[in-house]
Amino acid sequence: MLDHIGFPVSDYQRSRAFYDAIMPAIGASRMMEVTAEMTGGAAHAGYGVDKPDFWISSGGPVTGVLHIAFQAKDRAAVRAFYDAAMAAGARDNGAPGLRPHYHENYYGAFVLDPDGHNIEAVCHRPE
Repeated sequence: MLDHIGFPVSDYQRSRAFYDAIMPAIGASRMMEVTAEMTGGAAHAGYGVDKPDFWISSGGPVTGVLHIAFQAKDRAAVRAFYDAAMAAGARDNGAPGLRPHYHENYYGAFVLDPDGHNIEAVCHRPE
């Protein structure tokens, strides 16, 4: 249903470094960057696996807190995502583990990014 999603961040360089550090844990990377000069406004960094489908941009941060969940291939990738995020300065918002109140195989980890957004890695498969 969704092709891509993006939002502005309060400190583009800090957030870009954060997402550069955590995306490889789930097999993703920064695939594209568009400068402010190219757009005539904001800079954008796009992350993904096959195409950039998660974007951050310079500018004022959004008001309120977003929740973004990234699909992980397995539970080890969820744990690696959480460890990479914590090493990159994230705040814990839920250590890796089962969340059976969602469904019996829901294995997720939650961190707060530099702007306080709830960023999750989740695997729905049994391990």
